[in-house]
Amino acid sequence: MGLSVAIVALNEEANLGRTLASVRWADQIVVVDSGSTDRTCDIAREYGAKVIHEPWRGYVAQKNYALELCTEDWILALDADEEVSPGLAGEIRAVLSGDARFEGYSIPRQNLFLGKWMRHGGFYPDPKLRLFRRSAGYSTGFDPHDRYELQSNAPVHRFRHPMVHYTYPSLTLYLEHMNRYSSLGAKMAVGKGHRSFSVLDIVVRPLATFAYNYFIRLGFLDGREGLLLHLYHSVYVSWKYAKAWELARQEKQKSK
Repeated sequence: MGLSVAIVALNEEANLGRTLASVRWADQIVVVDSGSTDRTCDIAREYGAKVIHEPWRGYVAQKNYALELCTEDWILALDADEEVSPGLAGEIRAVLSGDARFEGYSIPRQNLFLGKWMRHGGFYPDPKLRLFRRSAGYSTGFDPHDRYELQSNAPVHRFRHPMVHYTYPSLTLYLEHMNRYSSLGAKMAVGKGHRSFSVLDIVVRPLATFAYNYFIRLGFLDGREGLLLHLYHSVYVSWKYAKAWELARQEKQKSK
């Protein structure tokens, strides 16, 4: 059985080569690029990938479009900053060369933050459905928090070896992403009715998020990096609801 790898990318020259090197044994690699101005497309072609240029549709829609371009029996969906570990590659190849008993396979994900593997606070094993039969899986969720699901309620098998997620190598990059994600999250929050200035959402909810992930889920065991990760994630929650209030106020002013 053949394997297609589906990746969406934008200015990922720092990551893409590492990702593609870890799956160069796949039968097909599809990279959907939404307008990179660096060497992303050149790197993809160097690894034999099929490069398709497509304007950004949003996280969910762009990833579904990438799945539609895949032609092999199985699809491995990866982000451009994820790497398939050698052990995971062996597990995947064993499934493809044998009698696959499942429609989809979940993969544990190692999240690296400032170069350190986050083992606690909900960041490991962080299982993700990423390998599935073509037409059996699809991207869903709400931008920017997309996920993959199976079309049916078929059981999913969990692999033992991880993929490595090179999340944020610097605080600057992390804060830039959280600023962008909180703006997207604010639009979703407004759609769900979060329009007022709520101390509960802007102050209490972020504090509760920090306490839960840092203390209850043992995020403090990840040292200084864990402290910064959970501290600034709670700030992201505050930003999201504050921006939702601001967005709703702007919409109200425009309607007058």
